[in-house]
Order: sequence, then structure tokens, then C-alpha cells
Amino acid sequence: MTQERAYWLAWTQISGVGPVLLQRLQNHFGNLETAWQASAAQLREVEGFGWQTLEKVVQQRSRLHPQQLLTQHQQDNPHFWTPADPDYPQLLREIPSPPPIVYYRGEVDLAENSGQKPLVGIVGTRQPTDYGMRWTRQISAALAKNGFTVVSGMAEGIDTESHAAAMQAGGRTIAVLGTGVDVIYPYKNRDLYKQILTSGLVMSEYPAKTPPNRTNFPRRNRIIAGLSRAVLVMEAPLKSGALITATYANEFGRDVYALPGRVDDQPSQGCLKLISQGAGLIHQELSELLTMLGAIPQIDVDIPTVKSAPLPDLSPELQQVIQVVGNDALSFDVIVHKTNLDAGLVSSYLLQLELMGLVSQLPGMRYQRI
Repeated sequence: MTQERAYWLAWTQISGVGPVLLQRLQNHFGNLETAWQASAAQLREVEGFGWQTLEKVVQQRSRLHPQQLLTQHQQDNPHFWTPADPDYPQLLREIPSPPPIVYYRGEVDLAENSGQKPLVGIVGTRQPTDYGMRWTRQISAALAKNGFTVVSGMAEGIDTESHAAAMQAGGRTIAVLGTGVDVIYPYKNRDLYKQILTSGLVMSEYPAKTPPNRTNFPRRNRIIAGLSRAVLVMEAPLKSGALITATYANEFGRDVYALPGRVDDQPSQGCLKLISQGAGLIHQELSELLTMLGAIPQIDVDIPTVKSAPLPDLSPELQQVIQVVGNDALSFDVIVHKTNLDAGLVSSYLLQLELMGLVSQLPGMRYQRI
């Protein structure tokens, strides 16, 4: 595993080879170590490898030693995941351009990485109105109290409010940065940054000491969308990075919700556009939003314990699937990962279990045992 992660790192040092091309290399050769040893003719078979890219690979690859590079890199970047690592965030594996390296600081919760604990992205303008700030605080707190982790980008405005409100409600939050995880931007958020490190996580695809660069932030937004089961856009004008995040969310098959506002309010124009394109509507009944996102309502009364009825005789395949599906909802991808079965077979088995009244499907391709 350590050897393979060295090659994920080495390939990121080759100019012209980005996340999409790396994913194609992985799919074509099976692993990046084999791809590293491949000839120019073999690399040419991979879609996207033109002559200019091949020339860069041949020139730069000969000067790099993956294991030595990994040792040196870890001195400045002690904590990072690659897709070769089992703790790499599961939902990021699904997107077409998964970051080859995810650096992190703070407190890791492996239930988030595996997809067992749901993550919801909250994004919006850097200059929100009081209306947007109030709803951001209210929704972030409700999500945190119902077991969701709030994901945002630690920018001014909506991002800052979402992180702060989630932590004030006793929940967790993840900040995805467009800088290195050791660089605080904007600097006025230094206290927020320190607080996140004590009860949440800071993540980035950029190595330590990477300064802010305007080209980094749109790329950062795909990670927010990729990590999240759903993305909530609180306030956003028509030209807003939040709309970029929403676009990524749609491409990745994530749900998108938007907070409506007055038609003549500039900070609401982007949200109204999303709603006209089919985004879910955030309205006063937050319980409905939480239900759609799969939250289990918190009931303040004692509920008698009911002994589960014994399972009927099942085929070994159905038994394997239902043993993975528990009382807590799991995403389809997590079930596939845990059963190590083909996705098509898992889908068929889940349907059979659903028809037998043993499993129920929830919004967002999640399943739980009845």
C-alpha cells in the first residue's frame, strides 16, 4: 500500500497529468506503479495522452524516484490520503476527478470517510444578507444536531456561518481549503480555523505552504460537492462560486437544495435560478428537509425495545447483503464496498430484499433494514 501511494504522489509531479488523466491511468493499467513503468507506446493507448503530454512524462519521469519523493514529501506533509489508502473518503472515489492526494489536519472520523456518517455541503456568497446568515445558522445547527457533518470552504460569509453554527450546536464540520492545510485564508478566520482543528477537519488537495490562488478555489468546490450527499446553496448571485459547487453536485449525482429569496435581491438570483432548474426548495419546515436528507428524528420519549423477528431462510447472496444492511441507513456504494460484490448484483439483491419486506430504500440511494 505504501509503495502504491508513492506512485500516486509521483504522478502528481508530472506537469499536464491531472486528476482525470490519473483516473484513466489507474483504470487502464490497474495500478499507477505499472503505469509508471509503461512505455510511451503503452501510455499512448490511454485516452488524453497526446504527444506533448507523453514528452513531458518521458522527460520528467526519469528524474523522479517515487519512494524517495514520498519520504521527502512526508516531512512537510505528514497527513494525507491517496486512493490507494483504505481511509481515503469513499464518496470522493465516485467522482470523475478524485483528488490524487487529500491532505488533512484535525480530528479524523472514519465513519465520515466510509460514508456511514452523512456529510452535507453548505455554500453561498461571501456577502450574505441578514436573512441568509440567519437561515444558514438555523440549518447548520439543525443538521449538526441530527447527526450530519457540515462541509464548507471556510470563506467569509455563508461558509464561516455554517462552520461556526455546526460547532456551536455540538456537531462536526469539515473545511475544504483552496490553500495548503497549514495556510489560513482569509486570515480573519484564524480563530475559526483553530476551533475546527479541535473538533473537525481541515482538508485540501494542495500541499503545505500553498498560498491562495484564484484558480484553486473553483477546483476546491468539486471536493465539497464530492464529499457531500447533498449541497445546500443559501444565498448566491448569478456569478458565484457556490453555483460552481452546485454544478459539480449535479454532475456527481448529488441532491441540490436552494434557499429562495425575493426576485429583486441580487444575493438570491443564483438560488432562484437553481430552483427554476429543479433544485429542491429550502422552506420553513426544516423537518421535511431533514427527512429528505435521511435524518432520523430525535424523539424525547422512551420507546420500548422490540425484539426483531428472525430472518427467513435466504440464499447465501441475500444473506451476505442483509448482514451488511443494518438499522442505520447505508449508501448503495458503501454496501457494494462492504459486500465486495458487483454493483449490478447488489442492486438486484437489494430489490429482492425490498420486495420481501426486509429492506427499505431511502432518498439518495440509501438502504436500511426494516
